[in-house]
Amino acid sequence: MEDSELIKIADKAKENSYSPYSGFKVGACVLTEKGNVFTGCNVENISFGASICAERTAILKAVSEGEKNFKKIAVMSSGKNFTYPCGICIQVLFEFMPEGELIVSNNDGKIEKYKIKDLMPYQFNEKLKKY
Repeated sequence: MEDSELIKIADKAKENSYSPYSGFKVGACVLTEKGNVFTGCNVENISFGASICAERTAILKAVSEGEKNFKKIAVMSSGKNFTYPCGICIQVLFEFMPEGELIVSNNDGKIEKYKIKDLMPYQFNEKLKKY
């Protein structure tokens, strides 16, 4: 699936955002190794710790449907600039797709791509667990 198509799907997913506190809508879509696509949006809560980002929503939806191997994730927001995953989301993405790609676009249609493993070079992983 083309990156531009994934961006369009993520852009559409952001319209389902529940963001009454920040007003910042985010949509994501994840492409699985099997070729399936799962979408997510950010869902805020007045108790901010109960909120969830679009990236984790998409990943968790896919995992709950039996998918655990991902190739790409695309992220779009209502902001003018590129929107990148937060550290928590990057850690979750690394868990399921360390070799995968992040695709982001701004409102001018410019696309940037990154390897997930490059976004958090010191992620928590099995090599660090020395009990």
